[in-house]
Amino acid sequence: MKIFNSIQEFSSATKTIVTLGTFDGVHKGHKSILDKLITSSKSSGCESLVLTFFPHPRMVLQQNTDLKLLNTIEEKAVLLENEGIDNLIIHPFDHAFSRLTAEEFVKDILVDKLNISKIIIGHDHRFGRNRTATIDDLIRFGHEYGFEVEKISALEINEVSVSSTKIRNALTSGSVETANEFLGYPYFITGTVVQGKQLGRTINFPTANIEINESYKLIPANGVYVVSSMIDDKMVQGMMNIGTRPTVNGTNTTIEVHYHDFDGDLYGSKLTVSIYHRLRDEVKFESFDALKLQLEKDKQQSLDYFKNNRA
Repeated sequence: MKIFNSIQEFSSATKTIVTLGTFDGVHKGHKSILDKLITSSKSSGCESLVLTFFPHPRMVLQQNTDLKLLNTIEEKAVLLENEGIDNLIIHPFDHAFSRLTAEEFVKDILVDKLNISKIIIGHDHRFGRNRTATIDDLIRFGHEYGFEVEKISALEINEVSVSSTKIRNALTSGSVETANEFLGYPYFITGTVVQGKQLGRTINFPTANIEINESYKLIPANGVYVVSSMIDDKMVQGMMNIGTRPTVNGTNTTIEVHYHDFDGDLYGSKLTVSIYHRLRDEVKFESFDALKLQLEKDKQQSLDYFKNNRA
């Protein structure tokens, strides 16, 4: 898949089949749309193209929004590539872009820049300055400029919307398995291993402290989770704590992963942590000994989960 960081970067002599949207989560609801895109592009000899935006338009147009996203832009790119998309444009969204008229968007971008043959778009899609243009306007522009418009049904659009909402709600309440069912894959976070206080080492539970740079990334509810990561091309099982570490009087939220049967140096490594199951709430223990005893139980439950489930 080719990735372009703006519409201006893209150029192709081959006609394109285009869809656009945030595609946050690239979940099951999105997949039917992406399948339409890929099938249509292959049958017509065109290239598939997804146009998405960053920052998320709501982050720009609604200044006070505390919007949390299921994917960082890098994570989204990986998921879309896995779907088999030919081209991904991540265009910087700003107020100037939002002020384009409907016809400027169609002629200057879809036609002149993207070399469009067809656009696959929601039946209720609105676009152009103040979002005044509708799907009927887009169909009219299609006749004028020579491209086809394929409408995504109300049922499919509703499925995307409902799924995204349910995924976010499930993650913020700790119901990660519900979220994973809607996603079609285990929810994951990506971050860099940084230096911690190394207190886990004193009770034989060393942890990798994961730092996520993207403040907009949705982090699941505090608690202990069953997780895994690919390390040196091998899946390593583990368990993760998200929380403030009340037993040691912590105040800041941290993400710490203990990997079973792993003893390598991970400092500075960029890791993706796949999350499968929530074991329990974060708890303040009376002593390190009590904490260690609980961690032993957590580890056994984690190992049992992997034994009983194909992760």
